[in-house]
Amino acid sequence: MTKVIKLRKGLDVNLKGKPTDEIGQVKCPGEYALQPDDFTGLKPKVVVKEGDKVLVGDALFVDKLHPEVKFTSPVSGVVSLVERGDRRKLLSVRVKCDEKQEAKSFDVKQDVKALLMESGLFGFFRSRPYDVVANPEDAPKAIFISAFNSMPLSQDFEIALKGQEKEFQAGISALAKIAKVHLGVSAKQTSKALLEAKDCEVTVFDGPAPAGNVGVQINHVSPINKGEVVWTLGAEEVIFVGRLMLTGKVDFTRIIALAGSDVKFPKYYKVLVGQKLNTLLDGQIEDNGHHVRIIDGNVMTGLKTTEDGFLGAHKTEVNVIPEGDDNAEMLGWIMPRFKEFSTSRSYFSWLCGKKREYTLDARIKGGERHMIMSGEYDRVFPMDIFAGYLVKAIIAGDIDRQEALGIYEVAPEDFAIAEFVDSSKLELQRIVREGLDVLRKENA
Repeated sequence: MTKVIKLRKGLDVNLKGKPTDEIGQVKCPGEYALQPDDFTGLKPKVVVKEGDKVLVGDALFVDKLHPEVKFTSPVSGVVSLVERGDRRKLLSVRVKCDEKQEAKSFDVKQDVKALLMESGLFGFFRSRPYDVVANPEDAPKAIFISAFNSMPLSQDFEIALKGQEKEFQAGISALAKIAKVHLGVSAKQTSKALLEAKDCEVTVFDGPAPAGNVGVQINHVSPINKGEVVWTLGAEEVIFVGRLMLTGKVDFTRIIALAGSDVKFPKYYKVLVGQKLNTLLDGQIEDNGHHVRIIDGNVMTGLKTTEDGFLGAHKTEVNVIPEGDDNAEMLGWIMPRFKEFSTSRSYFSWLCGKKREYTLDARIKGGERHMIMSGEYDRVFPMDIFAGYLVKAIIAGDIDRQEALGIYEVAPEDFAIAEFVDSSKLELQRIVREGLDVLRKENA
């Protein structure tokens, strides 16, 4: 019998600009990019040079600490640019794609972990603690997969799954040869490929955001103790694994949501990892006369980018919302505001009900100030962790206290909703990321 876990803490924010179920096609751009910054904790070493010919699945760079872990090209073509920044930091490797795509073939009969490292799929695994690229030398106690995203304007994985159920199951079965697999699904999902998946333990989660975060699911199913390691993998990346097992070739095609209040026709698109965003956004941004923010990823956890940016390796949505820096409001916060969202009933909009859709911009609406222990975080943080005290321990640099409060179980995205409601306007995700990096260096 499938286990059901009900979560009461959290917050759903109903934003305007949800994608329709339609899946569109975009033109193939001339250039794709693989960006090392998408793989947190990676020390990249480039193994190609400009002008080299590569196939789909050929390595572009490897991990310096584990050269057997390769990061491979999503397209076949010619390496057009090895982009570097300050102190020669590798920013991206770009490939100008050929008209006719050719893919490298892999031996699927070899050890699964070795196959994933050679094909470039192992780099999509993330490891807890620290939320970094997985170490192939570790023996994880489990692999966790969340098959839904509960954040606002997020991708509906059931739409991406249609027609790829066979590949998804093949991916699950392959991962089960490495460690026990836990699959988290939503109480709203109905796909048999999820609810009746084989070679894994399925758990149903019922509750508001961030119920879809894999960290929340780990905390309720199998909490991490010091010395233990858990790997996580995105649900659509499981399909990548399944395609490799069935065909012997890598295919980085994914279905993403283009959404947001400033998108003309919000819907799904079939794209490749590293695709240039202007192929998605051309003619799609509303001409409202105000500045917009383009977000690579989710509105709560994604990164600010431009039309000349590239789709991140793990991203399942691109959002466009008002920037808000050119918005002049008479009397500011004193106005009663019927169209603004508030968690504290500061505005009269709470009288309009939960079904109302809101158009929010990217403004913080306030300055950073001292932390007030008012229980704000605890109301929206559905993990068995004192979030406020953990953040204070990270700011203070008290490593022993951080360990006692459960820092090994968290990732920056777990604090996204808490950051949204925080009246102190602290950058909680940045603070947690820095805390994890310091702790990782101390324990190295």
